[in-house]
Amino acid sequence: MGAVSSFSFPPLIGTSISRSSKSRLVVAASEGGASSSATKLLTFLGKGGSGKTTAAILAAQHYALAGLNTCLVIHGQDTTADYLLNCKIGTSHIACSKNLSAVRLETTKMLLEPLKLLKQADAQLNMTQGTLGGIVGEELGILPGMDSILLVLALERLVGFLGIAASKSQQDKFDLIIYDGINSEETLRIIGGSSKARLYLKYLRTLAEKTELGRLAAPSLLRLVDEAMTISSSRSYFNGKMSSEIWDTLDQILERGSSAFLNPHKFGCLLVMDPNCPTSINSALRYWGCTIQAGAQVSGAFGITSQQENLEILERAKKEFSPLPSAFISRLLMNNPIDWSRVLLDTDNEDARHLLNSLTSQVVMPSPVRFDVKRRSVTLFMPGFDKSDIKLYQYRGGSELLVEAGDQRRVIPLPSEIQGKVGGAKFEERSVVITLL
Repeated sequence: MGAVSSFSFPPLIGTSISRSSKSRLVVAASEGGASSSATKLLTFLGKGGSGKTTAAILAAQHYALAGLNTCLVIHGQDTTADYLLNCKIGTSHIACSKNLSAVRLETTKMLLEPLKLLKQADAQLNMTQGTLGGIVGEELGILPGMDSILLVLALERLVGFLGIAASKSQQDKFDLIIYDGINSEETLRIIGGSSKARLYLKYLRTLAEKTELGRLAAPSLLRLVDEAMTISSSRSYFNGKMSSEIWDTLDQILERGSSAFLNPHKFGCLLVMDPNCPTSINSALRYWGCTIQAGAQVSGAFGITSQQENLEILERAKKEFSPLPSAFISRLLMNNPIDWSRVLLDTDNEDARHLLNSLTSQVVMPSPVRFDVKRRSVTLFMPGFDKSDIKLYQYRGGSELLVEAGDQRRVIPLPSEIQGKVGGAKFEERSVVITLL
């Protein structure tokens, strides 16, 4: 298998992907951000083996055909994507077809770039007297936890959610990044990372400002980080700022990141499941609730099916994921290289194409949090969970709720009119209704 940059699709006669739909996709992809050329991130969640990689590649092929400059980002050593694209995916971007490129993220390679920037910054500031410069990055192994941290930096360079990535030339700019992660849990950590990091930042600021150790070490560390960021993006974020302003700037950067995951023009997330497998459906429903807990919304659901599927099973699966828009993709035969033009033209995949086209439109979804001042209640939409999965805590005098579910914690500030202690909670229609005293 090799590069197939010359591969192109034939005209799609009779398909829903018209010139007007291309225009709508391009316009929608650029709306809702500070920049008219904002890059959107799309990812997939589901049980292992449910077909996330297949769905990701179908989406990538669809958007590339619609004229969007699309990049498929693979994180992990699974070579399924290589086979499906008939293209050897490495750590450098490779053109797989018109408007579609792919890259494989490897943590051993991702570790080298930030280390190089820190070395360059230290060489200018001479903080470690050359100790940092003596580290040979190529001999360092990967420790648990490094994958997620370095992945955030790699994705930031592609999508710029935090606003700290180096400016990209038009040639390197993508309309859409489709991320196929190692597993769904890892992806959920990435989605919730910036919002959760704000609380850690708050405590670090207290440590830096109110302890002798913090007052001694924090300025030097911040200066080193700022110098590395300046080298990377030719822009200083902290230069000339007071300590309090630096901490405020860091908080604003994280706030931008968490806001981006709530913006449907910048981020989309699709569930993937096998409608014939109850455990696959239940896992996808649970990931729906976990995504809300992480601070984002799910855009829709895909089911991977055989060609002769029982319609009753499909309708039951659609009902399970209502009000999410859902569609089904025909299971691919792996005996021969995939003809993606034929797959996309398949009438069985027409609903899937419509779903992908509509991702940037406003779909009416239940609000994750609804306040009822008159009844002094809070309703939390939490699909995939039952009452026993959800824990409620209060630590700040009734001004907020801490919700724990799906190995995620979410803080919900309460309006002043209904602040108070939790008086009771009941579970109804995939929502938790909490009454406050």
